[in-house]
Amino acid sequence: MKQGDFVYIDYVGKVKDTGEIFDLTSEDLAKKEGTHNPNARYGPIPVVVGGDFVLKGLDEALLQMNVGDKKTVEVSIEKGFGERKPELIRLIPLSVFKEQNIDPNPGSYVTINGLNGRVISGDGGRIRVDFNHPLAGKRLEYEIEIKAEIKDDSEKVMGVVTYFTNTGRDDMEVKVADKLAEIKFKDNKEIPTRVKEKVSDVIMKWAAIEKVRFVYEYGK
Repeated sequence: MKQGDFVYIDYVGKVKDTGEIFDLTSEDLAKKEGTHNPNARYGPIPVVVGGDFVLKGLDEALLQMNVGDKKTVEVSIEKGFGERKPELIRLIPLSVFKEQNIDPNPGSYVTINGLNGRVISGDGGRIRVDFNHPLAGKRLEYEIEIKAEIKDDSEKVMGVVTYFTNTGRDDMEVKVADKLAEIKFKDNKEIPTRVKEKVSDVIMKWAAIEKVRFVYEYGK
């Protein structure tokens, strides 16, 4: 593959040293492993090769693969989620949690000032929270397969929208003509402005699209 190619991939992500599965696309495997989430969307995911849709280590592997290839890829700490940073372990006043009606039990995950973290402990009215990514400092291993390449512009647009909004193909309509992409969500699903801007930027960067239009219809 080459940079800018749109492809569908299947994968299983594991922690290299323990074999623990932390992410996968197969619903059958999720059920087998006892990690099935009825609210999750399973199946091959669309990515742009070299477009930062996946970890750097995976992007580099995709560039060496063809459609139909399966490969086991070891992702180093540097090309995964990076090293753990001591400065991201912080003491937060208990009052901050009370203001947000959060019960900071050790082991629970919280969001403070837009940052996601895990509560480590509490002592003297202060809560110790680790804001490092849960997989920081760990070597990873992926079993990855390129299922298909996406050639059609409408399919490319739909793939980008699906990736960033978790919207199913049956829940949207996409039309492409004269380098204009028109996207309509069924039931007028509301998408945050920043997400629509991100979707538009990615579409215009990697597909033969110059304008993106989000359509909402109201009537009797």
